[in-house]
Amino acid sequence: MSLENEIQQLKEKIVYYERIIKTMSTPIIPSIVPKTIMIPIAGYMFRERFENIESQTLQYIGEHREIEKAVFDFSAVSLEDVEAFDYNELAISISRLNSSLRLMGVRPIYVGFNPRFIREIVHASIHVEIETYNSFRVALTHLLHEENKIITSK
Repeated sequence: MSLENEIQQLKEKIVYYERIIKTMSTPIIPSIVPKTIMIPIAGYMFRERFENIESQTLQYIGEHREIEKAVFDFSAVSLEDVEAFDYNELAISISRLNSSLRLMGVRPIYVGFNPRFIREIVHASIHVEIETYNSFRVALTHLLHEENKIITSK
């Protein structure tokens, strides 16, 4: 096999694996709460990744018009995962996602923000109007209560 062919095959593999990573980086999980999805977010955050999360979520909601609520869980995003992401930019990205979802008639909910992220947002006087809860469990309990449903643990 020639060097050029080998390089071409490697480039094709890279494109293939990038597509897989992009798809896997935004899992969208139907919730036990009716008409609700959960989007767990874990790992390194950067502009392109957040834009992918936004577009994948909006596309999913466009295909599943019954969705009324989207819960974004940032619990697995560590301090190191957002250090390279400008906090102003992240706040603006979250605000843009929030606005997009509201325009689609979907209630966005955010859980599990890192305390330093919150401190940086407040310190920078960035105004972001979003519905938040400290954990997915608390948000889920609140949503179930709104639906007059209860989950009992055995």
